Amino acid sequence: MTLYESEIMMWVASYFWPYCRIAGMFMVMVGVGSKNLSTRIRLLYSVAVTIVVAPTLGPMPEVDLFSISSFIIVVQQVLIGVALGFISVLVMQAFVVAGQVIGMQTSLGFASMIDPGSGQNVPVVGQFFLLLATLMFFAVDGHLAMIKMVVLSFDTLPVGVDGLTRVTFEKVARWGVWMFTAALAMSISAMVALLVINFSFGILTRAAPQLNIFSIGFPVTMLAGLLVLWLTLDTVMSHFDSQWIRGIEMMCQVINTRCDF
Repeated sequence: MTLYESEIMMWVASYFWPYCRIAGMFMVMVGVGSKNLSTRIRLLYSVAVTIVVAPTLGPMPEVDLFSISSFIIVVQQVLIGVALGFISVLVMQAFVVAGQVIGMQTSLGFASMIDPGSGQNVPVVGQFFLLLATLMFFAVDGHLAMIKMVVLSFDTLPVGVDGLTRVTFEKVARWGVWMFTAALAMSISAMVALLVINFSFGILTRAAPQLNIFSIGFPVTMLAGLLVLWLTLDTVMSHFDSQWIRGIEMMCQVINTRCDF
């Protein structure tokens, strides 16, 4: 049996181009794209999924692997994968923003730690909400839904020079508004409760000026903040469900398919 160079290049391209899209998603996806996870593990995940998915895909474009057109195809595949993974990151960051707002309002914002996703120093309350959201993401098989999305994208957005349009990128950018909307919805009750507490301390200070508001108000506000934080946990799951459903719908719009799961 004789193998020609063109046949070998086409066989390599049939795995390499899908790998670029899958690896692009794993590079920024929730959990898998974290800086705490080794790059080698993400590489193995991408290769394993590509080996399973690539044989089921249709014929690849007959383009030389070492050409300008091939480079454009690689960029398009990476952008598609990154767009899908970035939407999942926006879903999770809504809980980080909500935790930061609650932490600042409850005087717990001084406790901070390094965010494993961004590498920035953020309040520990935000990391607590991020941990809860990440656990719920894996509990509802969000990682499997992401893999299904990237596999479906090969049917609606086949491998080629054409990929995502400017309108699609604009939709993803505008969808980021939901991150702040969901964060405000989760933290608005805590903000109002602590505003009432601070307002009460303001009235108490006017009524009894001899009281030291700083020595009394700070521990009371912190204890009330812990209580409010505990009460807020009951609604985290419902907020995650609504935000994750919006994220899935946005992913379906990106890959031009219907959301039937």
